[in-house]
Amino acid sequence: MKTVEIKADQFFEILKLRDVSMWEIFVQMMDGEEKEIIFLTEDDKILFNYILPSTKEKLEEDRKEFSKQFSEKLSHLN
Repeated sequence: MKTVEIKADQFFEILKLRDVSMWEIFVQMMDGEEKEIIFLTEDDKILFNYILPSTKEKLEEDRKEFSKQFSEKLSHLN
């Protein structure tokens, strides 16, 4: 499995500037092989990681699950 390291601040800033979602970028990164994406701070500390699946179908499942969990966490803040 390949490993891809991404500086989180820069990545999310680029997403805002280009007005795209991280899921759109993930689709572009897909090549039929799973990849571990490691999001790092500016001083190279691991924030979180994500295993990019090998299929678009699995990616869509992940996106739905992420959206569900994110919504639940937001609702607990209110």
